[in-house]
Amino acid sequence: MSERMIKQFTEMVQIDSESSNEANFINYLEKEYQKLGAETKQDNYGNLIAKLPAKGCEGKEPILLSCHADTVKPGIGIEPIIENGVIRSKGETILGADDKAGIAEMLEALRIAEVRPPVEVAISREEEIGLFGVKNLDYSLLTAKKGFLLDNDTLDTIIIGGPSYYAFDVTVKGKSAHAGMEPEKGINAIVAASKAIVALKLGRIDHETTANVGIIEGGIVRNGVPDRVVFKAECRSLNHEKTAKLADEMKAIMKREVEAVGAKIEIDENNLCKAVDIPENSFTVEMAKKALKSVGIDAKATFMTGFTDASIYNNMGIEMAVVGIGARNEHALDEHIYINDMEKALKMIVELLRLSAQ
Repeated sequence: MSERMIKQFTEMVQIDSESSNEANFINYLEKEYQKLGAETKQDNYGNLIAKLPAKGCEGKEPILLSCHADTVKPGIGIEPIIENGVIRSKGETILGADDKAGIAEMLEALRIAEVRPPVEVAISREEEIGLFGVKNLDYSLLTAKKGFLLDNDTLDTIIIGGPSYYAFDVTVKGKSAHAGMEPEKGINAIVAASKAIVALKLGRIDHETTANVGIIEGGIVRNGVPDRVVFKAECRSLNHEKTAKLADEMKAIMKREVEAVGAKIEIDENNLCKAVDIPENSFTVEMAKKALKSVGIDAKATFMTGFTDASIYNNMGIEMAVVGIGARNEHALDEHIYINDMEKALKMIVELLRLSAQ
């Protein structure tokens, strides 16, 4: 068992790094990569880039290893505990294995690997709230065209594709009035927004497409006809054209339903990510399968309708497969990770480095 890796992981999760507040953790990591002999730089957005020379080989192309530094909430004051080979938080917070387990495994692999090509490391900010770090990454600092994102949960799957994603920030404007004295003079923005939401087809649309409304806020007092409501909606699909069509349909429905009751609507639409996939026989997928095979795991390539930084890397022309780190129940208070799975992930990364150097 790599006691050093486990010790460092439990130390790292105690460094608060909720999205947008990762600076202290990024600074900590920069020092850790410098200890490995890396040249480091933080770009203008606060992402960390580290570059390490080849070891035990010559003339090989560099590979990119990437993780994200931020955690979801609640991630302040994390207290890790180890029981029966499992690491979890005391229960009031998430653990932060997503993605600090990946970072701990990567650091240890870089320490102990006897053979590796030149390695470029990118640690991104604000992944959990919209992949903003990798979207604002200074790509002029990278030369690698292939790499591995250490941010999948299960070790037996390799993520090779992700969805297109449209986000809608919707504002519904009605007209205020006293709900008891003269309600007929008002236009209820909550009613208008509700009609729009009910008219939308939400949930699982088909095997590769979903839609959702996740937030709604409005009203000030019980006895007032509310004049303003905001809600946040989304749609996503592994097929970009399908996502774009669904986005247009959702906008048309929301506009029709809101205006039908005399209210007004403003829709701020943002195509945050475009669907991408890499071939199952690509370099990164083949290497990942072989590396996982070396630790007794017959991994399968698959798609996901969630998001990772790999979607952006692939859109930017860097072939990135997503490999597992062993975390379980991410984003939940019961998030945990088995030490045995971290050991397997560590061996897998060491083997990835060796194979990439051949």
